Amino acid sequence: MSEQRDLLIELGTEELPPKALPTLSSALTEELVRQLDDAGLGHGAVESFAGARRLAVLVRDLDAKQPDRQVERLGPAVKAAFDGDGNPTKAAEGFAASVGLTVDQLDRQQTDKGERLFARLEETGRAAAELVPEFVAQAVNKLPIPKRMRWGRRKVQFVRPAHWLVALFGKEVIDFELLDQQSGRATHGHRFHAPQAIELAEAGDYATRLEQDGKVIADFGRRREMIRQQAEQAGRDAGGEARIDDDLLDEVTALVEWPVALAGRFDDDFLRVPQEALISAMEEHQKYFSVLDADGKLMPRFITISNIESRDPAKVAAGNEKVIRPRLADAAFFYDNDCKKPLEQHAQGLAQVVFQQQLGTLADKCERIGALAGVIANHIGGDEQLARRAGALSKADLNSEMVYEFDTMQGVMGYYLARNEGLPEELAEALHEQYLPRFAGDTLPRTKTGQAVSLADKIDTLVGIFGIGQTPTGTKDPYALRRATLGILRIIIENGLALDLRELLEQAAARLEGRIDAARVDEAFDFVKGRYRAMYQEQGIATPVIQSVLALDDACRKPLDFDRRVKAVAAFQQREEAAALAAANKRVSNILAKLEEAPPEEIDGALLEDEAEQTLTDLVVNAYERSEPLLEEGNYEAVLALLAELREPVDAFFDTVMVMAEDPAVRGNRLALLSFLRDLFLNVADISLLQE
Repeated sequence: MSEQRDLLIELGTEELPPKALPTLSSALTEELVRQLDDAGLGHGAVESFAGARRLAVLVRDLDAKQPDRQVERLGPAVKAAFDGDGNPTKAAEGFAASVGLTVDQLDRQQTDKGERLFARLEETGRAAAELVPEFVAQAVNKLPIPKRMRWGRRKVQFVRPAHWLVALFGKEVIDFELLDQQSGRATHGHRFHAPQAIELAEAGDYATRLEQDGKVIADFGRRREMIRQQAEQAGRDAGGEARIDDDLLDEVTALVEWPVALAGRFDDDFLRVPQEALISAMEEHQKYFSVLDADGKLMPRFITISNIESRDPAKVAAGNEKVIRPRLADAAFFYDNDCKKPLEQHAQGLAQVVFQQQLGTLADKCERIGALAGVIANHIGGDEQLARRAGALSKADLNSEMVYEFDTMQGVMGYYLARNEGLPEELAEALHEQYLPRFAGDTLPRTKTGQAVSLADKIDTLVGIFGIGQTPTGTKDPYALRRATLGILRIIIENGLALDLRELLEQAAARLEGRIDAARVDEAFDFVKGRYRAMYQEQGIATPVIQSVLALDDACRKPLDFDRRVKAVAAFQQREEAAALAAANKRVSNILAKLEEAPPEEIDGALLEDEAEQTLTDLVVNAYERSEPLLEEGNYEAVLALLAELREPVDAFFDTVMVMAEDPAVRGNRLALLSFLRDLFLNVADISLLQE
């Protein structure tokens, strides 16, 4: 068994881009480990370390040497390897030389391309210390860095200037150069607390020595959790709860190596400004965590994570208070200015803002949203006039100073301006709800007006972008149509809205007349069908179940109806009768598909000869009568439960009755029965597609 030692690689740099740090760290680790694995070097656990000034990987119990292995190499075809007299050609001699053998030491092997020369070699494993420098260089070279830079007279390029390189295999230094840095055993601690070099005796000492002697918590995950806990405690100490956004937490973790949470205050007067703007100013500009009270209202407190242990923490907190004051004052200034104008006045400027060159300005889009929102509101029991006005004002806040400064305030600022102006509360809510849901699992519009405006906005964009031929391709979806379409489906289904989506797509296209190719509405509708599939697959619904409902165009028109059908078929599929009925439906579909003309539209009782076909006919007629009220209610699960009773009569029919009878009248009558049977199931879904 090969000797095993810990391997440590650390690259020290100037401060790395905080948002890119987790990605750089994982990419370095994954690529290095992949190469070690490919080389057959066994190892134990792998630890990643990432800080503002370092990327490091510690591989536990790495084999000191590759195992010896047998390598097989194919050479030229035997026909080309020897001449007519059986003497080796240059091809044979060249191959033998390339593998360090003589021609008579080569074997022959039969392949699908004929007999070829063959060499079996014993390859001695290389030492890990010989392989690591190349592996590290390749891993660093493959890091996902959009733009590499060069500094001073250096010729090497990297995301930031490199300052040191540690490469330890156990207690020994692996000697190589990378990014103009010679490898060694000296790492560096905190820039201010412990700037001196720290000599590592062996690789496994890395994290402990950095923490004890260098004032650096090298483990990103541990440092992140420390910051979370400190911020939460600081929030409790301030009498509230720290608002911890995961992305901000990651960024702050990447900025500091020795985290110390400090609390600060700001003037109560700033609380008149929308709290979303204040939170945005603190989080985006200063990387502060805000503090909320028990009702979720912003308190005049904040938490900053310092990278040093100060002798006078109060002075550091005061410095941060001084820094945040101008930021919050700017937000207050923008808000006060925006409140001086009504939303109608803000909306006037949208006539000069292009939404999309072919689809017109934002003013044009708002006009379309208002008209369609009114139609939707009328269908779902909302206030048509309120929805029209909300749609017309839906993008007005994009012309405000607040949104220009804080883009996350779109919709939010509209809500506050509408309330400030004294507009109806539901209209104000709708201006915020129009952007919901913003991501998978996000909350949905609560008000009828908000639902109408959100749907109208998303449908207008979907139809417009498809109408000008800019459909999503592969991973490219610049207008986020996939997300918008899933949002449309969720709003309709989860709010129980009985809307015909196909009809709404056509109405949106009519309002875009002259700007788009209206024929492309079909493509937009097909795109919606694709989102049905993605949405239900995400919920764990089997693909054949989804396909069985997608097969019915009318079912796809109404998302709420589609949802009921899918769930009914999913429940039906679990029944023991499902497989047999799916097979029977498949058989019926195949029979009917081969007909050159449609079967009779009625069943003639006088032509029923067999007891099994008489029984099935009676049951089919009875099922039609019983299922009609259930279908009107949309109770598809009850319909399928009713049809499950047909399993045995259907089996008996196919066991004893010859469908394609010689008598044309009898044959036609039996085909009519099968057609009625299939239509019964098609009232819910194409059950034949459940048979895999």
